[in-house]
Amino acid sequence: MNKIAVILPAYNEEVALGSLILRAKRHAQQIIVVDDGSTDKTSEVAELAGAEVIKHSKNLGKGAAIRSGFAAVKDAEVIVTIDADAQHNPDEIPLLAAPIIEGKADVVNGSRYIKGNDENTPAYRRVGQKVLDTATSISSGSKISDSQSGFRAFSAKAIPYFRFKDKGFGVESEMLVDASQAGLKIEEVEIGVRYDVESSTQHPLKHGVKVLFNILQDMELKRPLYYFTLPGLIVVIIGAILSLFFFRDYVTGVSINIGPTLVSVMFTLFGTFLMFTGIILDSMSRMILQSRNRI
Repeated sequence: MNKIAVILPAYNEEVALGSLILRAKRHAQQIIVVDDGSTDKTSEVAELAGAEVIKHSKNLGKGAAIRSGFAAVKDAEVIVTIDADAQHNPDEIPLLAAPIIEGKADVVNGSRYIKGNDENTPAYRRVGQKVLDTATSISSGSKISDSQSGFRAFSAKAIPYFRFKDKGFGVESEMLVDASQAGLKIEEVEIGVRYDVESSTQHPLKHGVKVLFNILQDMELKRPLYYFTLPGLIVVIIGAILSLFFFRDYVTGVSINIGPTLVSVMFTLFGTFLMFTGIILDSMSRMILQSRNRI
């Protein structure tokens, strides 16, 4: 029998936590609750329900909580992370674990959007998630339909590849990028979700902007063609078009000021600099990756 461990990062989740633990115990041999500095009875409820409890003295963030949970896993072949807010169904744990047990994947992402938009997802939330999904897919080089899902399964061999650089909610995207960069097999399976429960301790806009910023920072090093070259190309095209218009006006006498033309030329040169920066950094990144693969 394949041993499954379940990690529940929790921050003030005393209401739903007990039932989640009891339901998860039907599918896993080890249940770990990481109390990330809760001010309610999260730890007490977790202990009463029979889970192992790790306590953070203060709120460190979801990334830090997952890292602590992974460190406490004992000899499990499959590690499942699930949010402690009751949005996800613990009875779907075998669904996520199956591709790993069968050797088809190293990381399984539970997705709400494999078949498109979920009709129960609030429109404003889905727009933001779509932006993050696109940015994560570009940064990772893998097609991801639900980059912010907290319901995932991992093979034991995948764990060392995660950096946990992001201590907060940005860890969801970061782990997918890390897995893809390490050459791990990522698969998505369809999951259900509930929106009749309180699900986030952060404002959606603040959360989304922060995660997007972290993804873009990663993209600067791992996808320089997208981060530098593509924007540079756009700047070059805009600068070239403006230069032609301004120069035409100057030659035809519509405008006797050469200044706008010079500014447009500088704009074009700046875009060219960005393009070549991206190309050079991409070449360096590929050389470093090839060197690592030879070692």
